[in-house]
Amino acid sequence: MANKTLVLTFFWLLFHCAALAQNKFTKELKSQLAATHEDTNRVVLMAELGLQFRYANPDSALFYGKKALTLAEQIKFLRGQALAINTIALTMREKGELPKSLELAMSAYKIAFANNYVFETSLSLRRIGLVYMDLKEYRTGLPYFQKALQLSESIHHKRGMAIEGMNLGMMYEYMSILDSALYFVRKAENGKEHIEDLYAEVNRVFGNIYAKKGNPKLALFYYHKGIDAGLALNDFRTISFIYSDAARMFRQLNQIDSSIMYAKQGLKYGQLVSYKKGILFSSNILAELYDSKDPGEALRYYKIASTAKDSLFGAGNIKTIQSLISKEEATQKEIEGAKVAYENQMKQYGLLVGLGAFSLIAVILYQSNRQKQKTNKVLESTLANLKSTQSQLIQSEKMASLGELTAGIAHEIQNPLNFVNNFSEVNKELLAEMDEGIEKGNFGEVRDIVKNIISNEEKIRHHGKRADAIVRGMLQHSRSSSGVKEPTDINALCDEYLRLSYHGLRAKDNTFNTTLSTDYDKTIGTLNIIPQDIGRVILNLINNAFYAVNEKKGQLENGYIPTISVSTKKSGDNVLICVKDNGHGIPQNILDKIFQPFFTTKPTGQGTGLGLSLAYDIVTKGHNGGLTVTSQESIGTAFTITLHV
Repeated sequence: MANKTLVLTFFWLLFHCAALAQNKFTKELKSQLAATHEDTNRVVLMAELGLQFRYANPDSALFYGKKALTLAEQIKFLRGQALAINTIALTMREKGELPKSLELAMSAYKIAFANNYVFETSLSLRRIGLVYMDLKEYRTGLPYFQKALQLSESIHHKRGMAIEGMNLGMMYEYMSILDSALYFVRKAENGKEHIEDLYAEVNRVFGNIYAKKGNPKLALFYYHKGIDAGLALNDFRTISFIYSDAARMFRQLNQIDSSIMYAKQGLKYGQLVSYKKGILFSSNILAELYDSKDPGEALRYYKIASTAKDSLFGAGNIKTIQSLISKEEATQKEIEGAKVAYENQMKQYGLLVGLGAFSLIAVILYQSNRQKQKTNKVLESTLANLKSTQSQLIQSEKMASLGELTAGIAHEIQNPLNFVNNFSEVNKELLAEMDEGIEKGNFGEVRDIVKNIISNEEKIRHHGKRADAIVRGMLQHSRSSSGVKEPTDINALCDEYLRLSYHGLRAKDNTFNTTLSTDYDKTIGTLNIIPQDIGRVILNLINNAFYAVNEKKGQLENGYIPTISVSTKKSGDNVLICVKDNGHGIPQNILDKIFQPFFTTKPTGQGTGLGLSLAYDIVTKGHNGGLTVTSQESIGTAFTITLHV
């Protein structure tokens, strides 16, 4: 009976080993490899093919990884070398050869980092982090995954972002920081369409988290979900891992029979692909469970566990890894030392240059002292020119503001003028009809025409007054500020400039549309301000907001809705005016510079850099108020004016 069982087991292993190397990804990659003759493409495809074989058939993975590396070296394809070395490094990890895996990952990192290959650098960091994970050096390995995630996000690599989410979730789960683990593994779940080949691993991490959270039912659901995903791709390595994790959970629940059953499955699948970690974990559990009920079986499993442990964490391996880490730390210290030496050398050069410049200036001053009067005249002339230029720039900024307003007013004034012209045309026709009626003696019809003319004249008068009011507003804005404060309806002022700015933009680009949102506090009443000056500030902020959303809309596909919101609010003794947009936002590293004169984020020729500087001076110096900004990149920006009641 025992011989029969051995034979059946042998054929079962033989059958599955034949299938190990094949899944839909390997088949597709092989097809692409056969179809391409471009060497660089062949390197990339062979490296990826090796990755797909790493769980099921590490020997095939090494074959393709080494073949990719050989070709990459022949054609001097450095990016391909980094990819191939990363494939070999990960395969060596799966085979349990951690020192070699770490050495290769560090080698790949040096190539990628030196050549600024962002994707390959993130791969190398991931490989290094995985080795530290295997060594249970979680605090040391965590920054490698975090940096890899940052690099993937910087190039919007969705697969990389999902994988690092899974790795960070796994790392935090091992550290029992479960909320962080759940956050990151959910990020991986959200990108599951990009990591279908790793979906079994994602479900394993979910299962471990819920097992530690005391929810065995949900944990078992994810374990079985992961097993199904692994079987679909012949990922027996992850299946072994899942079974051993489930066995550990059942042992903690004191469900011994279930724990033994799952541990045996974990050992079986681990041995199928020589996955040493799976063999170690499952055999350890079995040895402990059989220790009291069957010492013979316990001893057998202890021996299996001991062999796997020595292979993974033997003294020689640990010593080699420590040596590699020490060398890497020494290399980093050398780099830092060289950097410090270079900086010191640059400082010395700077000092010498400074001394030379000082000496040169001294000579120039000595020589120019003889022509002091002439030089003073030149300096005075230059200073006057600079002041004149500065005044012209400030006036240019004011005129630009006026130009934006004028475009909006032109659009506004066109509407009543259209009414005046249309009703004038109608009256002309009616007067002609009235003349005919008088000649015919049809005075009843003449009286009706007269009534229509009178009605039309009233409408002409009404729309003429509308145009007159708009023109008066424009003249009031365009004249220089008197500096005299007067009671002003802040809500009306904000609404007027929002509307005029929008029409000004539409006058230049009639295809632009945006969502306008207002929220005015009706309890504010009037505020004692210089309306022309505060109007310029509001107009400048609204124009900038429209520029931001218009720029973002031109860069994004359909789905983005440009939105500008203007709000007022009374807060104690202050009134807050907020102009908010959902544009690209302002980078944090320049946020503190935007109120500086001549600083602008707009392309050359599209801004003087004086708009926000003038606005800041008007609010802070002219009205003793405040102007602040908050911004998030890719989210939007909000400017807030604070005025005292």
